Amino acid sequence: MAIQKEFVVRYRSEGHIRFEIPQRAAQVQAAQLIVEKIAEIEGVTSVRLFRRSRKMVIRYQEEVLSFVQLAKRLHAVLNVLEQEGWFAQQALVAGGKKSRFGLNQKLKNSRISRWLDEKMIAAKETAQAARIVGKLSSKGPKALFKDPEKAVIDFLNDILVLYLIKTHWNRITQQWLVKPLVYRYEWLATFYLFFLLVRSRRPK
Repeated sequence: MAIQKEFVVRYRSEGHIRFEIPQRAAQVQAAQLIVEKIAEIEGVTSVRLFRRSRKMVIRYQEEVLSFVQLAKRLHAVLNVLEQEGWFAQQALVAGGKKSRFGLNQKLKNSRISRWLDEKMIAAKETAQAARIVGKLSSKGPKALFKDPEKAVIDFLNDILVLYLIKTHWNRITQQWLVKPLVYRYEWLATFYLFFLLVRSRRPK
């Protein structure tokens, strides 16, 4: 069966679509290639593929790329990768025999397991962001006692900037840097944001 038929749409809204993907597309190299190829499509803002939960989330700009166009491009990408042999299954159970680890596999692919995986990823990202914020706050706890209001505002500003960078990272690296003139207004907004951040840190 063609690999495209194994990609099942589980959710769709404006500029957002989520697929359930087959196991053979969740292998390390195949998954990496899928993400790279889809990210190159003009109009796609972000691609996230969760190998354990076999889920892929694509966000795109509908004014640039319609859902039908995205589906055609995705179909073409998967077709090329399949012809190149990236989805070939190398460890099938012969004769239809059940693997002794079948129960473990079912548990791994359950909704609870997928939910836990997503929460673990979110927790790791939050911990990393907190460490970065701690490094950015050079004045340390002394600033909190000296001027609690300013220290709290600075901390919240750092959190906001990190959140915005994390949210737009794929868009920055895959679109804004590639076509800076097309996204000149986004760059102006980014520079102005950093200007305000630096200005807020200057001593009065």
